Amino acid sequence: MQEASHLVIDARDLVKIYQMGTVQVCALCGVSLQVERGEMLAIMGASGSGKSTLLNILGCLDTPTSGQYYLEGLAVADMDDDQLAYIRRCKIGFVFQNFNLLPRIDALGNVELPLIYSGLSARKRRELALAALEAVGLADRMHHRPSELSGGQQQRVAIARAIVNQPAIILADEPTGNLDSHSGEEIMNIFRQLNAERGITIILVTHEHHIARYARRIVRIADGRIVDDQPVSETSYVIAAT
Repeated sequence: MQEASHLVIDARDLVKIYQMGTVQVCALCGVSLQVERGEMLAIMGASGSGKSTLLNILGCLDTPTSGQYYLEGLAVADMDDDQLAYIRRCKIGFVFQNFNLLPRIDALGNVELPLIYSGLSARKRRELALAALEAVGLADRMHHRPSELSGGQQQRVAIARAIVNQPAIILADEPTGNLDSHSGEEIMNIFRQLNAERGITIILVTHEHHIARYARRIVRIADGRIVDDQPVSETSYVIAAT
């Protein structure tokens, strides 16, 4: 393992237990995961395996029952609410399966939302939002509302919203789950481009093998435990890009 300074994520022995009536359910049962800056990583697992729970903890949307989580070398458990809010707003970009766009606002307005509390002028916010839409090839649709966009276009808007604050990390939960195969490939190529050109660390959850192969490393999780952690072979990686 390389020096800790190269790690953007260092999760150690994470346990997450949910109380379901009188029964305790262990969603994560001692998961350790290290992710280096600039990696593109896929987490695979069946429904209920714990992969989304892990992603929520990595994104500071949830807290573990026990274990330690260090984000860019800082202990997340020691952060107060303001620090956590800053992390979620500026350090991490989130992309979800259902896009989570506001239906009455056009694409430009949706991308601008994370900048509302930044203290930037309205002109600067619009400038940054437009640049983010340009980065995902959707500047020509900036005044379209979500209902006027295809699923693939809506997900591109969601990615633009995730990168508008120039985060170090993007966490994507089943980002191609609601898309056809062609749109899914377009989305994964955008992620790959952001990773290669901007050095953004990308962690995506998927249950689709052909989507996971767009990453450079695949972590498999089952019953709340990591059961496999392997680099993607160069052959598989190249095939996924074609």
